[in-house]
Amino acid sequence: MIHKYSRYILDSLAEGVYVVDKEFKILFINKAAEQLLGKPRKGFIGAVCTTFCRSEICDYACPISKILLTGQNVIDLETVYTTPKGESIPVKINASLLLDDDLTPIGGIVSFRDDRANKSLEKLIKSDSHFHGIIGKSPVMKEIFKTIEEISDSDASVLITGETGVGKELIANAIQETSQRVDKPFVKINCAVLPENLLASELFGHVKGAFTDAVKDRKGRFEVADGGTIFLDEIGEMPLNMQIQLLRILQEGTFERIGESTTYKVNVRVIAATNKNLEEAIKQKKFREDLFYRLNVIPITVPPLRERESDILLLTEFFIEKYSHKYKKSMKEIDPDALEVILNYDWPGNVRELENAVEYSFIRAKTTDSLCLCCLPPHIRPVKKCSEKLNSRQIEIDERAEELLTLLRKNHWNKSKVAKILGVDRSTVYRRLKSINSK
Repeated sequence: MIHKYSRYILDSLAEGVYVVDKEFKILFINKAAEQLLGKPRKGFIGAVCTTFCRSEICDYACPISKILLTGQNVIDLETVYTTPKGESIPVKINASLLLDDDLTPIGGIVSFRDDRANKSLEKLIKSDSHFHGIIGKSPVMKEIFKTIEEISDSDASVLITGETGVGKELIANAIQETSQRVDKPFVKINCAVLPENLLASELFGHVKGAFTDAVKDRKGRFEVADGGTIFLDEIGEMPLNMQIQLLRILQEGTFERIGESTTYKVNVRVIAATNKNLEEAIKQKKFREDLFYRLNVIPITVPPLRERESDILLLTEFFIEKYSHKYKKSMKEIDPDALEVILNYDWPGNVRELENAVEYSFIRAKTTDSLCLCCLPPHIRPVKKCSEKLNSRQIEIDERAEELLTLLRKNHWNKSKVAKILGVDRSTVYRRLKSINSK
């Protein structure tokens, strides 16, 4: 039997847990397992475990059999459990031996977690509008994706420019993932967050006694990245005297640690990013022109979100999917009023601001199943009553719009279902609604 304190502990876990003996009979099921599978644990104690958690691997790769035979733990095994309603739930399983006081195996303990959120996001990320974690289908983003693929065989330096929040680091990640150095170190550092002396130490390393807090020798990021790639974010904030050291690495591949005269040689690809206009900084003598040209071998400019409207809806839907799982809310749709605001807002903070706005909406939403106007952040939404719904407006609409509204009303404003009936994608339904709203 399970000790009462152990039972309290196991019942407090968010992951599902069940314990079985060597005969595969259930000794204990925690509350989370009960809730995740929708099966009351009462009645399953003493029964064979497959009666509670039947999955596709029970017949050929039972995790409990494996740990009893090999003594090796099972970690993050992917499978599917089925609920009493026939719903398939993708899960990840961990399993380990249950030992008595003499360390003799007497059974197994299995924990599992709902993996639907990850599977759903993986499906989205694998679609043709996603490129190595970057979401976009606008012509300008497709051109960036094409450029990244074209430079996959190159080790040339890349300079990524764009406003704050456009996803410059994601572009750097994609360049690394498609490069020949994908299996080599990928080191990142933000040049704006550290004071000059610490930044020099972080980049180039130091020896013991080089300065007050240098109590031992330390490798810099360039040494750690040898053979791989280094990402220098906010390169426009790098002090001028350090720019000379960076230029030397780009030209010769050599540097010295702080406090040491020994020259080190490294083979590192440099990807840099900035939201500053470096050409203007050059005119102001704040950035070296020769360094700019060394970095700007392959320039990639990421446009602001306001210049790629077709990506706004795509990103909004992605973030709705993401946060519907995080906050366990069934919000799947965007009300026309909210969509109009989202599409027309300038998004000075770009993708980062849009994601924050969607998360804010989930936090504010109570029981609604759609992202409504009143849930948006105050600085984004206009002064407008949330109760103002499309189907109560007195507007002149053509036959096509009337058909759309009729279908939406009949299908309880389920836009995905209506899109399927009309034989169009959901974004087309949103565009038609936006057209109606503008009349």
